[in-house]
Amino acid sequence: MAATDFKDYYAILGVSKTASQEEIKQAFRKLARKYHPDVNPGNKQAEARFKEINEAYEVVSDPDKRKKYDQFGQYWKQAGQGFPSGGAGVDMGGFDFSQYGNFDEFINELLGRFGGGSPRGGRQTYSYRTSTGAPSGFGGFGDYGFQDAGAGTSQDSEAAITLTFGEAFHGVQKRFSLGNETIDVRIPAGAKSGTRLRVRGKGQINPMTQQRGDLYLKVELQPHSFFQMEGDNLVCEVAITPDEATLGASIDVPTPDGMVNVKLPAGVRSGQSLRLRGKGWPLAKGGRGDQLVKVAIAPPKDLSQQEREYYEKIRAIRTYNPRSHLQQVKL
Repeated sequence: MAATDFKDYYAILGVSKTASQEEIKQAFRKLARKYHPDVNPGNKQAEARFKEINEAYEVVSDPDKRKKYDQFGQYWKQAGQGFPSGGAGVDMGGFDFSQYGNFDEFINELLGRFGGGSPRGGRQTYSYRTSTGAPSGFGGFGDYGFQDAGAGTSQDSEAAITLTFGEAFHGVQKRFSLGNETIDVRIPAGAKSGTRLRVRGKGQINPMTQQRGDLYLKVELQPHSFFQMEGDNLVCEVAITPDEATLGASIDVPTPDGMVNVKLPAGVRSGQSLRLRGKGWPLAKGGRGDQLVKVAIAPPKDLSQQEREYYEKIRAIRTYNPRSHLQQVKL
């Protein structure tokens, strides 16, 4: 931010520096209604003004942020060229600007936009963005997510959480850091990619109502080496030999509960699926889905001399031609 980018938040809201919190809130509500995007569809100037009003209110409505703004605001122009060093003739009020590497770091500290965490080098477990209104949709307006300045809407947050197939299948407890706050979240069994889990009261604070929104965790599953998900079904692919496909066989197949024996019917085709009922993914309504076993005929790459001789004999006496119907194909 350049020095000329200094914004007088009191002037933006049309209040004096000595305005009470109630006066600030009333001014904000009046301006927010006037410049709300729903009232000014397609008006980019109104949209920019609305964001500016929200930014100003976010700072001066918070006692701690307002105190910092009142104390250091007069130095913002000089900070754009590098922070004052506290030399002769400059009253720093006991504040050490040297702890910041640049002016942006100072602004980030001032606005407190890091969820309560450290703005300089502090590591967060994950980041989240705000949304408003019904929790079924993401998004919101800008960084603020106001739906109606006069309505008591909360600010919900969202974050992605990655689980292994085993964690999602069995359920797991995860620990998160939200700034300075640590929470334990129990993930129920049966979560799938795209599942949204609500953690009540752990979202952003609405500056209008001071009420805290909810945190929504969107589940993402790590790929598994054997299993995949197709809807509510657990899917796997198992290789079989040509003789097993022709004659039928009994094979062992992995399931979440361990190995089970599956009977292959004679003449099973490559790509055909066999259904194992109740052996699939946990369902939200209770019970288990099905596991689908897709068979893939895998011819041997290395044949012994005897195997080759037998395959050649089979080819010589074979009567079945799976391509006989292709003779009738025409454009």
